[in-house]
Amino acid sequence: MLEVRPLGLDGVLEIMPKRFGDARGFFVETYNAQRFSEAGIDLHFVQDNHSYSAAAGVLRGLHYQLPPRAQDKLVRVIRGRILDVAVDIRKGSGTFGKWVALEVSAEKGNQILVPKGFAHGFVTLVPDTEVLYKVTDTYSPEHDRSIRFDDATIGIDWPSLAGGFQLSDKDLRAPTLDATEVFA
Repeated sequence: MLEVRPLGLDGVLEIMPKRFGDARGFFVETYNAQRFSEAGIDLHFVQDNHSYSAAAGVLRGLHYQLPPRAQDKLVRVIRGRILDVAVDIRKGSGTFGKWVALEVSAEKGNQILVPKGFAHGFVTLVPDTEVLYKVTDTYSPEHDRSIRFDDATIGIDWPSLAGGFQLSDKDLRAPTLDATEVFA
């Protein structure tokens, strides 16, 4: 059983796999190609990624890969909570530069599907957060791009966290949306 909810930008979806629980804990099928296909999601994932963040306020993103190495991402949290963000970077789209955010947590067991044509990022809301995500293409440094997380033209409403944000050098140096390559 799979519940799918559109999040307001074309192709960005919240996915809620059914959990089966009892006194011992729970069991959940986090990904099943047939069930996803039946829900209209026909993607071929080729790589799984795992990130661990020791502190709240670790911000990763906004990242994407250009065609022909663009990636769809299916993101879930196995420990902790994140605010996950997708930004439409498809030039000519009616929602170009618009963003949507979803809290994804281990407790809730929800996932977010971020399709090709969207920049992706997240911030950890609690310490010791682990994020797993599937992608439809492998990492390609030549196609890898970033957009500044606090680009005023996008205007993402990141949460205020004690201690602020921790970012990589790459993310601190990322250009604004109008100064980077996007999807044509």
